[in-house]
Amino acid sequence: MELRHLTAFVAVAEELHFSRAAKRLQMAQPPLSQQIRQLEKQLGVQLFVRNTRSVRLTSAGESFLGPVRTVLDDLDTAVRAAKAAGRGEYGRVTIGFAGASSHETLPRLTRAVRAAHPGLELVMTGQTYANVALSRVADGSLDLGFVRLPVTRPGVSYRVIDEEELICALPSDHRLAQLDSVPLAVLADEPFVSFPANTGSTVRDAMTEACEASGFTPRVVQEAPDSYTIMALVAAGVGVTLTVTSCMHIQQNGLVYRPLAGPPIRRQAALAWRQDNPSAALRAVLAVAEEALPTPGGANPPPPH
Repeated sequence: MELRHLTAFVAVAEELHFSRAAKRLQMAQPPLSQQIRQLEKQLGVQLFVRNTRSVRLTSAGESFLGPVRTVLDDLDTAVRAAKAAGRGEYGRVTIGFAGASSHETLPRLTRAVRAAHPGLELVMTGQTYANVALSRVADGSLDLGFVRLPVTRPGVSYRVIDEEELICALPSDHRLAQLDSVPLAVLADEPFVSFPANTGSTVRDAMTEACEASGFTPRVVQEAPDSYTIMALVAAGVGVTLTVTSCMHIQQNGLVYRPLAGPPIRRQAALAWRQDNPSAALRAVLAVAEEALPTPGGANPPPPH
């Protein structure tokens, strides 16, 4: 049984006139009559009573009409759903991010995606350190990751969405809190609070690199899994830390931020995805992100891989 036979049957059943049904289907009447005869032969029943003056449904035709309409409606729904999915309007995109440093960029992206594609599902994985997010994008367990440069994984593309500076967070009663800017070298003997080592935190890596460039290795006395806890420990006087400007929204009693003295130490944040990811939904999210999270004009990123 062919789809064209079902479409022809519904047209004749609704028009109850072969000429009008043929015109509606944009075909000649003889082929339409032939399709109806073929359908009746396949079913082994008569669907219409025809004479020179009228056409009407038989009881078999009346019973057949409702289910055929359902089949055609379901098929139309399936076609529209497939086309919408192909445009990225439906589907699922998994996103990895670090909570504190993505507090502005992630909501801007998710709100824009939901406005543009309300049928698209975003699955967010929080507390994902930048290097971990990059690894999971590379192995295919995440579609999209908030990461920091450099991005060196083969097959992974990226686009810069923000530029941050490394700054110092201090207890408000710390002697260095009175300075307008803090020279890195004066932190050599200070206790530090930071992310756990070897967990994929690019902020911890940047802190270590900056301190070592100033001639010392930071003495980390306590580790914490996220920026909110780290800043609480700093405010409690446990130690100092280096963080990025995107975390300055974390405000609490006993905590102050100060820029570092000297040339700014900048870190570029980016979105990363696999080049060979075939997801139309991912492509739709990336297209929305172009407007929601534009590349900063002064970032001057290298072109994506």
